[in-house]
Amino acid sequence: MDKEVILRELQFKAIRSSGPGGQHANKVSSKVELTFDLATSEGLSVPEKERLLKRLDTKLNKDGNILLQCDESRSQHKNKDLVIQRFFGILEAALTVRKKRKASKPSKSAIEKRLKSKKIASLKKANRGKPEL
Repeated sequence: MDKEVILRELQFKAIRSSGPGGQHANKVSSKVELTFDLATSEGLSVPEKERLLKRLDTKLNKDGNILLQCDESRSQHKNKDLVIQRFFGILEAALTVRKKRKASKPSKSAIEKRLKSKKIASLKKANRGKPEL
C-alpha cells in the first residue's frame, strides 16, 4: 500500500454541514466527503485490492467506491484531516491478516479440577434434601 499515491487518488467534496449553527452554517461548506475508487487505484497491489473488496464489501457503494464523510469540526481543513485518518485506519484494519486460531484442549489437571468441583457441588445439593427416616 503506497500512501502517497493513494492520497493523490482521493477525491474530496465540500458540502454544507447539517444541524444547528446559525448564519455561519448556512454560508460555509465545512462538511467533507471523501471518495476513493478501489478498482482503479494504482497505490494498491492486486492481492490488496481483492482483500479490500472482500473485507469492505459493506462499505462500498454500487460503483465500488469507498465514501466517507466528516462534519465533526467547524473547520473544513480539520474535517479533511479527520476523514483522511479515518480512511487510512479502515484500509489498514482491512489489510491486516488475522492469525489462525490453534485448536486447544484443557489440560488433564484442569479437567480433574472441574470434575472434582462438580462432585462437591452435587454432594452439597444432595445433602440439602429431607433426611430419610
